[in-house]
Amino acid sequence: MRKHIPNIITLANLFSGCIAITMAFKGNFTAVAAWVAVAALFDFLDGVFARWLNAYSDIGKELDSLADVVSFGVAPAAAVFILLRDYALFPALTGPLSEFVPYLAFMIPLFSALRLAKFNVDERQTTSFRGLPTPANGLFWVSLCAGISDMAARNSYIFPLIILLIAVLSWLMISELPMFSLKIKKITWRGCERQWLLAALMITFVLLLGISGISLGILAYIVLSAIPHPANR
Repeated sequence: MRKHIPNIITLANLFSGCIAITMAFKGNFTAVAAWVAVAALFDFLDGVFARWLNAYSDIGKELDSLADVVSFGVAPAAAVFILLRDYALFPALTGPLSEFVPYLAFMIPLFSALRLAKFNVDERQTTSFRGLPTPANGLFWVSLCAGISDMAARNSYIFPLIILLIAVLSWLMISELPMFSLKIKKITWRGCERQWLLAALMITFVLLLGISGISLGILAYIVLSAIPHPANR
């Protein structure tokens, strides 16, 4: 029985992602962010329990990727789609083009799937990452949607910003940018400087901005990863 526990937790990740999708189509962006955060917690815990119980399996690896595509690809894309379709202001677009634009949100799960497929066959990504991790990208989008939904219909700049971010973050997921692991393996500062700094920034952003602060925290993660670290020189 214990060998199935990590897979059950992974399925809880998938279940949370499915609920997040239903919340997106109800226009409840805060609930979307909450359920994707729950999915991220389960995504973390399945690895913890797999190590603790020594219950690794090829099925678990594939199941984890399938769950992540839904929870951190499709669910965020659904939120962005609804935001663009029902809330965002497109002053320069009319006719069929304005109806097509919201579907650009589904570039998010496409590149998420490609990112996960590359991750599964890339042996370099055992202690760090190459490209933006799918959960980080998913959390960015759902927190951004929750934070800006009220102002999207009043600010025309939000529309081009979202389109630009879709393009940039999709590219980052499949890029070769080295990105540090978010796991803090020891409580000392030395050796975990970037992890502790990111944790402090994330807490600060959330305290100041609420749930939308998570999106700034993810951007900080990208910037900190792009800065050369002495250990990598």
